[in-house]
This record gives sequence, C-alpha cells and structure tokens, in this order.
Amino acid sequence: MKNNNNFVSVGKILNFHGVQGEAKLGYSKNREEFLSRLKDVYVQEGGEYKLLEISRLRFTPKCGIIKFKGIDTLNDILEYKNKLLFVTEDMAREFLEEDEFLIDELVGLDVYDGDKKVGAVVGVSNNGASDLLSVKTLSKKISLVPFVKAIVLSVDIKNRKIQINNLEGLLE
Repeated sequence: MKNNNNFVSVGKILNFHGVQGEAKLGYSKNREEFLSRLKDVYVQEGGEYKLLEISRLRFTPKCGIIKFKGIDTLNDILEYKNKLLFVTEDMAREFLEEDEFLIDELVGLDVYDGDKKVGAVVGVSNNGASDLLSVKTLSKKISLVPFVKAIVLSVDIKNRKIQINNLEGLLE
C-alpha cells in the first residue's frame, strides 16, 4: 500500500512470544480497549506500509501478546521485532473520545491565557498520571502543562489555539 494517508503509531513489537508466531506488543498506558477493537495494523517495510491482520490479542500486566494471520512460526515473527505498528489517522480518529486528540494535532498549536498568547505546544508526553503538554513560552523556556480540564480549558484544532488557565507558576 502506498503512503497516501497519514499513519499513527499505536505500538511496537518488542520481541517474539513462544514459537507459534506470537509477539510481545508494547503500547501506551490505558490503550487496551482501543487496541482490542483493531482488526488489522500496518507495519512499515522499505518505505511502504504493509497490512497485517490481527488474529488474536490478549494483555498481560506488562504488555500485549499479539498474533497475526499467516505468521505462524518464530522465524516469521522475528523479522518484525522492534518494528512500530501503525493505523491510519482516520482509523485512530474513529476511536478517540470526545476530548481526546492525536499528538500530531496538538504540536504547533498556539497557547493562550485569555487573549494573550503565552507560547506554543512543542511536544506531548505522559508522566503516568496525565498527559503533559510541553509549551515553549515567549521567553523560549519549556514548561510542562498537565493536560487536565482544570488547566486546559479548550482545544480548537481548526483555529490552532489552546486556551489555558495559566495558574501562578505554571509557565516560566
């Protein structure tokens, strides 16, 4: 398949699991429900995206265990070790909750406190408790802003603006 759609990474094949072609899947916290709904994923090979059909997926406390149709031996799965798994951006969007966004959509958005521009989003990370926006302030310092309703008041993808409640000491 040619790359005519934007792809979003949803996980990574960490290693093989057993000798039946299963693999250990690494993924972001709390994404089990999302991953469980997927019927197939893409893997990148030589600049192209190849479709892999998921035949089984289960979760352990540390990772997912995934099995693809047509990959039935240890040797078959080994070629995918350390490869990222992707879905199309459209597919990722279907499963987003109303107040969830793709990281790519947030990076580059201007950050406002009331009518005053205070910076721009340069990255998104997670500290285990919540997602954090890395905001580069007008003074060129990077501040981490928890992506929680009390602080991030609104996200307007269309107008490329995030409205925050700039609590004292939040932005340098």
